[in-house]
Amino acid sequence: MSSARLIYLPLGGAGEIGMNAYVYGYGPQDQERYILVDIGVTFPDMDGSPGVDLILPDMSWLIERRDRLDAIFITHAHEDHIGAVARFPELLEDTPVYARAFTAHLARLKVEEAGLDPKIVRTVSAWPETVTAGPFTVGFVPISHSIPESAGMVIDSPEGRVVHSGDFKIDRTPVVGEPFDEEVWREIAKPGVRALMCDSTNVFSRKEGRSEAELPGEIEALFSDAKGMVVATTFASNVARLKTLAEAADRAGRSICLLGRAMRRMIEAAVATGVLHGFPKVISPEDALSVPRENLMLLVTGSQGERRAASAQLARGKFNGITMKEGDMFLFSSKTIPGNERGVIRIMNQFSEMGVDVVDESAGFYHVSGHANRPDLKTMHDLVDPQMVVPMHGEHRHLREHVKLAGEGRRKGIVAVNGMMIDLSGNEPTVAEYIETGRTYLDGSIQIGALDGIVRDRIRMALNGHVTVTLILDERDEPLGEPWCESMGLAEVGRSRVSLVEILEADLGQFLGRASEKTLADDDKLEQELKRIVRKVSQDEIGKKPEVTIITSRLA
Repeated sequence: MSSARLIYLPLGGAGEIGMNAYVYGYGPQDQERYILVDIGVTFPDMDGSPGVDLILPDMSWLIERRDRLDAIFITHAHEDHIGAVARFPELLEDTPVYARAFTAHLARLKVEEAGLDPKIVRTVSAWPETVTAGPFTVGFVPISHSIPESAGMVIDSPEGRVVHSGDFKIDRTPVVGEPFDEEVWREIAKPGVRALMCDSTNVFSRKEGRSEAELPGEIEALFSDAKGMVVATTFASNVARLKTLAEAADRAGRSICLLGRAMRRMIEAAVATGVLHGFPKVISPEDALSVPRENLMLLVTGSQGERRAASAQLARGKFNGITMKEGDMFLFSSKTIPGNERGVIRIMNQFSEMGVDVVDESAGFYHVSGHANRPDLKTMHDLVDPQMVVPMHGEHRHLREHVKLAGEGRRKGIVAVNGMMIDLSGNEPTVAEYIETGRTYLDGSIQIGALDGIVRDRIRMALNGHVTVTLILDERDEPLGEPWCESMGLAEVGRSRVSLVEILEADLGQFLGRASEKTLADDDKLEQELKRIVRKVSQDEIGKKPEVTIITSRLA
């Protein structure tokens, strides 16, 4: 019996939606050769990660074994799959990145912006072309999704065939990109499939998924009936939807203007790589200012309430000289990702206060999902007919429900979240070991660890406020004058109806007047006592225990 094993290890994307990173390995234990499928990001929020720019998977485990990493494969160009491709240069030192043309184009831009060699990224044609990486042979199978040239992966090893679905839906008329081809998947299944790693996003949606081709009529009617300017937002990467919206506006007699760098970049990439044809003519923001409002449609970024995107800036007043007015219409042709509701609702209300009519996707007329619903997942199971199903791309509840769906087809399944290494070598998936995983943060221009304490301190300051105490001691460790305090994020006046800062300074001054020589000479003990007094006084006065910084200067 061979000692080699086939393993699957999610470092991101399993037990959450976003930040996808999946390791496959083959070989004897601790000697496996690896490939990585996807390396994405997720986005911060003010509650859990204030001030952070991006959240990345913790790749420490793989970086430690990078000498055994043979290749990185990117299924498609959504940020939660490609966004971190240039954030871990250690992984790219001797490791090529493979992707289809559209995805490769965007990956090269990211790599180049990071100061790395764009030749690292190699373009691969669709199945049946394959790439050999160590013990693996990998092919990109076209699959329909909400971005061009998405691919499911066929991963062959000496232990058999694995199919990694990537993000997908069953759409036979996708407007842009390749339709879902059942015959191709049947052919892939013929040699036998050991395991299917499968998208779980819409496992709770019990109706069959809808096609992008169902939307143009409804959208055109909406635009034709609108009296003022029309503004529409969707995911910038959803090139098919952008084309649907632009063509509907064109047929309704409206000029089209793109607002937002990400949207322009996606359209340019789609044209450059030959996946987008016949996109209506667009005008510049400067020219849009001279077009009558009733003849204008803006396509803008910011469908998820992003504060710096075009939608949010229009909601706050103006973007590129363009303003919204009463009688205009704003269309959200997208679904709000869980966690982004607050930002989207804020923008909706800001537009409402302007007298702008806001239309969203709740009626089902102006958006279709890019992910397979439950009946479509079952279809994929039946087409591929795997020995076992390992759900991915979902929160824990999605993965668990997907295992139940696999069980309905009498297929073995397992809930595998980030850090669970799954052995696929046997007749059913088993947990081989547990790996420590987590998150890292891009904070400004610096990448920091989740355990570095920076974000934790930021949250504490946001919740509790902050007090700085400054103290000067002379050569004999005697205070020179009174300590002085500065507060941030705290009420100025407390229960005593006197300035909080004045009360703090008075109480600290009293303490210093009676403190022992030993305490005054010991920086650590002095700091401990001063912090205790600040927190106690603040708790008594305003009901808060702030974060405290003590600055002690001693004269030599």
